[in-house]
Amino acid sequence: MSDTAQEQAPAPLGDAMRPARRVSPLLLRILAVNVMALAILVGGLLYLGNYQDRIIATELKEMSSQARIVASAVAENAIVIDNSNQSILSPLLARMMVRRLAETTENRTRLFSATETLLADSRNLLAGKSSGIQVEDLPAVGDVPVSWGARAIAAVFNVFDLIHERQAYPLYGEQALQRAGHYDVTARALKGEKAMQVWSLARGGLILAVAVPVEHAHRILGAVMMSRSDASIDHAIYAVRINILQIFFITLGVTILLSLYLARGIARPIRQLAQAAEILRRGQSNTMGVSGIANLLRDEAIPDMTARHDEIGDLSGALRALTTALARRISDIENFAADIAHELKNPLTSLRSAVETVERLQDPAAREKLMAIIRDDIDRMTRLITDISSASRLDAELGRAELQPVDIGANLAQMEGYYRVNDGKDGQQPRVVLQATGEGLRVMGVRGRLVQVFQNLLDNALSFSPPDKPVTLSATRIGAGIQVTVEDFGPGIPENKREAIFDRFYTERPKAEKFGTHSGLGLSISKQIIEAHRGRIWAENRKDAAGNILGAKFVVQLPAVLE
Repeated sequence: MSDTAQEQAPAPLGDAMRPARRVSPLLLRILAVNVMALAILVGGLLYLGNYQDRIIATELKEMSSQARIVASAVAENAIVIDNSNQSILSPLLARMMVRRLAETTENRTRLFSATETLLADSRNLLAGKSSGIQVEDLPAVGDVPVSWGARAIAAVFNVFDLIHERQAYPLYGEQALQRAGHYDVTARALKGEKAMQVWSLARGGLILAVAVPVEHAHRILGAVMMSRSDASIDHAIYAVRINILQIFFITLGVTILLSLYLARGIARPIRQLAQAAEILRRGQSNTMGVSGIANLLRDEAIPDMTARHDEIGDLSGALRALTTALARRISDIENFAADIAHELKNPLTSLRSAVETVERLQDPAAREKLMAIIRDDIDRMTRLITDISSASRLDAELGRAELQPVDIGANLAQMEGYYRVNDGKDGQQPRVVLQATGEGLRVMGVRGRLVQVFQNLLDNALSFSPPDKPVTLSATRIGAGIQVTVEDFGPGIPENKREAIFDRFYTERPKAEKFGTHSGLGLSISKQIIEAHRGRIWAENRKDAAGNILGAKFVVQLPAVLE
């Protein structure tokens, strides 16, 4: 492929850096949730349907009280006696009384006689007065705003008014020659009832009306009808809504500021963690070898937010721990691969040298000796590959395995019986002795792998102990854990090698043992299994009072099952 083609080749999808966002989606969600809740609350307040109905009921009740006062005043001061000695309403006195009383109220007051004739109308009476006072219907609320902002607010209010449909009130109509029978309320008032009525106007709005009878000496002489438009109601609702909107915008500003603060405390650190992980991924994929591992192991690779003491702090700590564990795992894999290459190189070199030499030898004895070396090298490579395969599958197997209660005491007793049967023949002393086991020696783990650890420790101890000396095995309960010890009478462990013996491919075998018999992975695999069970394993020397080494001691500690 040419250089030009390589330059034009697109980068893999997985390596593409995500574009930086100008606005955090999490911030938008926080704002949406907070503002939506506030908007629903304010919308419910602006609805004001029931509030409007209560105002109408209050207005009608107030008008009814005023109408009764006017009716009482007319009954006391506008009554005359006719030729038949009957009490009737005087049209002149009634008009004077209605005009005087109507001056103190915004209501339109009409007085009808018992014969349904209109005797007085405050609109006409006040309009014809020399003072020039005019009484007109107040404009509907839609006519009040004049600025574009007020019109916009009124449009919003109209939406809420559409949601709250007013009752289907009858349409108000007024005849040129008015009679009491034209209005249901006055007709009912002439029958002695106190009536209320709400009409709708063709141009929008409502007319509220009440009617009460004018009674004198238990006779109904007429009816007083009071009416007014709902402009005052709309103005009251408009004022309440304006106050609600003012509070809404103040609260909205506070909500936005709090949302920004909340998003800054949540979205920003999460974005920082995501960016750090992305940079780390790209850096690791583009940097090979030790420098790549060093990049993962840097303390500042993932921001430390654990001081927050909240979920984001926990996430930061978990990511840092995960990164460190991943770096160590990758480092272990690299070291493992290097160790494998080193360990396989020796038998391959020896095998190659023997193969090249055997072709030139003519002596059958020398050729047989070289063939034995070749067989030993092949066996050694077979053992190495088998142990390497077992070690490489160990983590995956332990990760998938289901932990079950394992009785350590019973398993150690079975192992002792196995060695007793195989080593205690012909009257010889058994080489493995189980000293003591206590109660409650149960752990959660994989039985087969734990047995592998103890068998490995026993085989290792037996290989170093003299044939006439036993290997002692014991298990005891110590606090919340179980401790298993394997003791031998071998030469012990060099003090500077007590940790190194658990390294991969480390071998320090007895001099009498044939070279290459062990791969050096046994103790390393044992440590890996114990640590996977959240336990510890270490080695120390057994010494007498004078400080002389009596042998080696391997100790395994595992967490016990809580009974």
